Amino acid sequence: MPPSKALVASRPLIVATSNPGKLREFRALLSDLPFELHGFGELGVAPPEESGASFLENALLKARHAAAAAQAAGFRDESAGVAAIADDSGLEVDALGGAPGIFSARYAGVGADDAANNAKLLGALAGTPRALRGARYRCALVLVFGAEDAAPLVAEGLWEGSILESPRGSGGFGYDPYFWLPDLGVTAAELDASDKNRLSHRGIAMRALRDQWAAREQLALDRAART
Repeated sequence: MPPSKALVASRPLIVATSNPGKLREFRALLSDLPFELHGFGELGVAPPEESGASFLENALLKARHAAAAAQAAGFRDESAGVAAIADDSGLEVDALGGAPGIFSARYAGVGADDAANNAKLLGALAGTPRALRGARYRCALVLVFGAEDAAPLVAEGLWEGSILESPRGSGGFGYDPYFWLPDLGVTAAELDASDKNRLSHRGIAMRALRDQWAAREQLALDRAART
């Protein structure tokens, strides 16, 4: 259930990412809500250093950074501060003790591209049999209403699969061409965008967060009606 449009109509929402693929997914996942979405590129600021020790810590610091940057850039929302949403997500491979984990986007080094990260992953798994190549995507998703929001909304999603030895498909981004979904017989890169958004770790987390958001806004409406 989406949040009440009476409360969110025409509000800016900052998506704390510079990744164009991730921004596309957020636009699709939030397309039914009346938001003006803006990424880091539109703010003209760099993402913060991901210094957290977990996906959740990194998502929270990115969301707060985005809200503060939006405020400084002149975005205004009189109701509750500038809203910002952030995720930190990555791949956890069982045979690698959960690596690359929070370092997924920079597994092959800071500034590494998808090809370099995938090459390092395949090298690390060389000789590992299919039965031991289990993996999952994990997403921690955070929504804040202003940089100092003391009660951010938090949700998590998991997407189970395994890692292939060679790529399949041309969709998605990151490790998707190697992320095999045994129940479907395809990789994440072979799914169309709508199916991926429905099934993925980010889609799962977004639905959970939206449920929390709707409940919070309904509570606000109920309180307003009693005053």
